[in-house]
Amino acid sequence: MSGEPRSAGASFRITAENPQETVVAGFSQFGLAGLTAVDYLVDRLEFEQVGHITADQLPAITPFENGRPRHHTRVFSHEEAGLSVLVGELFVPAWAAQQFSEAVLEWTETGGIDEIAVLHGVTILHAPEEHQVFYVATDDYRDHRLADAEIPAMGKGFLDGMNAELVARGMESDLRTAVLVTPVHAQAPDVEAAIRLLDAVQSIYDLEIDTGPLEEFATEVQGYYEDLAERLSERAETEGPEGRMYM
Repeated sequence: MSGEPRSAGASFRITAENPQETVVAGFSQFGLAGLTAVDYLVDRLEFEQVGHITADQLPAITPFENGRPRHHTRVFSHEEAGLSVLVGELFVPAWAAQQFSEAVLEWTETGGIDEIAVLHGVTILHAPEEHQVFYVATDDYRDHRLADAEIPAMGKGFLDGMNAELVARGMESDLRTAVLVTPVHAQAPDVEAAIRLLDAVQSIYDLEIDTGPLEEFATEVQGYYEDLAERLSERAETEGPEGRMYM
């Protein structure tokens, strides 16, 4: 199954076999906390890759490991957990956010996906006691997932970029949509922020994830993440601020 946007400019094609009804996503954004969290989740719970996303008319990267290339944005599934995970190493600039979200939305409709949650780190002024996860979620997501979760709502502010597009479209459709947000610092990856996001995923989706080895996992891929963060910074400077939010 696949989803393609109908807009001009950048285009995205999603190919994935039998995704689960619930999707958790992490993208290449400042601090790389969300990306680190989903990457670790896939590694620790042994998710199976079931698809990928390709992009046209957009500067792309082709990651590789041990000489073997891989797609920059990949879809993994775990049938027992009832969860699919979207791991996005490609930086999607603000001008392509609408096309990307349209592709994702069409994919959720054709793939029978009911819910998507994005793990996201933001650079905001915060006190030490605000080192926690907050949510921005549609009403149906809050009712379905957060009634018993000890996760506070994000204060007044705004989303932009693809997170804004996904949440806005969730408000206009039956797709339960949320962005789980935590403050991040400049280092890449921000491991403490990634752990906070994973703890939130555990509580919301009733998973058991040992976050103890995450420091070691992050150290193993530190050089790769640093290179990715440098590319992200260069792109962000060109495109302007993306993923902003204020409490």
